[in-house]
Amino acid sequence: MSTPESVVAAALGAGRAALTEAEAYVVAGALGIGVPVHRVIPPGGAVPPLDALPGERVVVKVLAPAVAHKTERGGIAVVPRDGGAVGAAIEAMRRAFAGEEVLGWLVAEFVPHESRPGGEVLIGLRRTAEFGPVLVLGVGGVHAELLAPSLAPAVLRAGGGEDERERALRASPAVGLLANGWRGAPPAVRGGELASFAQSVLAAAPGLPAEVVEFEANPVVFAERRPVALDALVRLGTVPPPAPDRPVRQIDRLLHPRSLAVIGVSDRGNPGRVILENVLAAGFPAEAVTVVKPGVDEILGCRCVPDLAALPGRVDLLVLSIGAAAAPEALEEVVERGAAEGVILIPGGLGEREGSEALAVRARAAVERGRRRGDGPVVNGGNSMGIRSVPGRYDATFIPGYKASAAPETPVAPLAFVSQSGAFAIARLDRFPHLRPRYLVTLGNQLDLTAGDYLAFWQDDPEVAVCACYLEGFRPGDGARFLDATARIRARGGVVVLYLGGRTPAGSAAASSHTASLAPEHRVAGALAAAAGALVADTLEDFEDLLRVAVALRDREVAGGRLGAVSNAGFECVALADGPGSLSLPRLGDDTVGRIEAVLAGQRLGGLVGVRNPLDLTPMADAAGFAEAVAAVLADPAVDLGVVGCVPLTPALATLERGRGHSEDLAAPGSIAARLADLWRAGTKAWVLVIDGGALYDPLARHLEREGIPVFRTADRAVRALDRYAALRLGR
Repeated sequence: MSTPESVVAAALGAGRAALTEAEAYVVAGALGIGVPVHRVIPPGGAVPPLDALPGERVVVKVLAPAVAHKTERGGIAVVPRDGGAVGAAIEAMRRAFAGEEVLGWLVAEFVPHESRPGGEVLIGLRRTAEFGPVLVLGVGGVHAELLAPSLAPAVLRAGGGEDERERALRASPAVGLLANGWRGAPPAVRGGELASFAQSVLAAAPGLPAEVVEFEANPVVFAERRPVALDALVRLGTVPPPAPDRPVRQIDRLLHPRSLAVIGVSDRGNPGRVILENVLAAGFPAEAVTVVKPGVDEILGCRCVPDLAALPGRVDLLVLSIGAAAAPEALEEVVERGAAEGVILIPGGLGEREGSEALAVRARAAVERGRRRGDGPVVNGGNSMGIRSVPGRYDATFIPGYKASAAPETPVAPLAFVSQSGAFAIARLDRFPHLRPRYLVTLGNQLDLTAGDYLAFWQDDPEVAVCACYLEGFRPGDGARFLDATARIRARGGVVVLYLGGRTPAGSAAASSHTASLAPEHRVAGALAAAAGALVADTLEDFEDLLRVAVALRDREVAGGRLGAVSNAGFECVALADGPGSLSLPRLGDDTVGRIEAVLAGQRLGGLVGVRNPLDLTPMADAAGFAEAVAAVLADPAVDLGVVGCVPLTPALATLERGRGHSEDLAAPGSIAARLADLWRAGTKAWVLVIDGGALYDPLARHLEREGIPVFRTADRAVRALDRYAALRLGR
């Protein structure tokens, strides 16, 4: 009897990178998926008796492992269960596939099923280096790829928990169609059965031979409540094993050092010099800093030593700001001498550009030697812009302080920002001058420490409420670690905001399969992160918006998805009514209506404005009336969340800084800014503010952001971000 091991060994022995469909049926059986009754005819073989195949029709297929999509090539035919008809179909295929490697012909029973959209299931199992076994579950059939953009599949991983699987299945439009049917048609499979099926396949995946890197069955039909794969393929290959675990606990000394050394400081403003200046400006004591620089006794009040051998013992943190060519040798000496607990490796050119691979290999080998010995450092970088740690009292980045928008006295936010790109991190943060992250880590090429390592370090830290991450790829095994930490952070009430800026290297491994088209590697990573509980941004704007609400609303009440909306502009009320997303716009209660009518009467707007949700206050409402109406809407028991639109060009509101040509002062007591800030401090519900105006009103926006209010410049972005954040908080 054939087994997955035997068919894989036979294929590899023949030099093949794929199984025939008959061999793939063996793998399907090991995964608990049924297959049609079938017979294999070798090349030149006679058609055998077909009495054992049920039904009046049979399916004839060419066995050509190199051909992924046989339907398009005429490699599949449905014919009567008759030897002559089968022989004729084989002869036609023989001519069509002349010159191809054909290993025979498959004759299988025809399984009656619904071929309409939603009547067939696609299941793809892929071994990934980053996440381990991953399952893609979507709408099957010949139109699978065409339907995928609007019917996104579910993506699940073997190591995910039950909550993660439920979120993945619930979020997938494809699963919704499969489990609920379409336009009155019966569903392909009941939702509970689909979830059980996915879980059983994932549970069986680790038992497959390691060389099976992809299995796909399309379509799978549930005949008599039993899954049957009508078409299957298997690709063979190798997947890099997960990298050995790094000592995450050692990150503590990297981020909270008691002693620090810098190599690469010049007398003028090179990156090493800027790093030293930033370290001292952030409050790290000069007496705890050593500069490795021969021929000099002191720089900026810090002791200098000529080389690593002269360091006063093992330092907690060593910053290597030197050229790439010198970095491996320096790292080797650091490891050999046991000179540091942690290293920030600044230079680029360590594997991320052509011709530098040998340098990266040498540097990584040095780190691994230290780890085997048991006293090696953890290394951040290379190609890193450095790290800022407020609790560690240091800023080891090479961006001068005068280039940053945030003032040193800006309150510290419970935010950790992790980015493979230093430029991405500082460019994004410069748009948030009111946010001073507790930690900023620029990873570079992740020669050693990874994003997953840092999230694992912070996963139980209550001082880190939000982790913002920009990643271009995961090292082997690190995707799973990242997801596990994300789930842990979410479970304790924290939020991970993720922007994926690249595709993982395995993206081409399954390029010719339906699964790869439905769920390429970058989409797999995003779907898995969302299922683990991350807010995954599709664009740079999304990333900024989700970061804004995640930080500002972290301690706010989100009891439901009922939205109360107020604006002083009719167009904004229309936009809010047209696009609340999954949020609803409830009817305001009678007490609220009465309270607002009294406000409008006092503003002489009673005959102009009807009280409804969204509430249009018109540009004539002054600051007192505007704020009182907002307070009434937010206090309504039917309102869970709020969006407040303040179009600032109206003369009824003081929205400008003091200046020539007008008497306005947005910071004056009783101004709209002061009243909105008072509302924010007095309440507990989550709400966001929209200031739809040009650069003249940037000071108003910055003023209110400093008060902690999440400020947007258009209503659609505000509602979209609030909708997604609320869905996460509500577990939707």
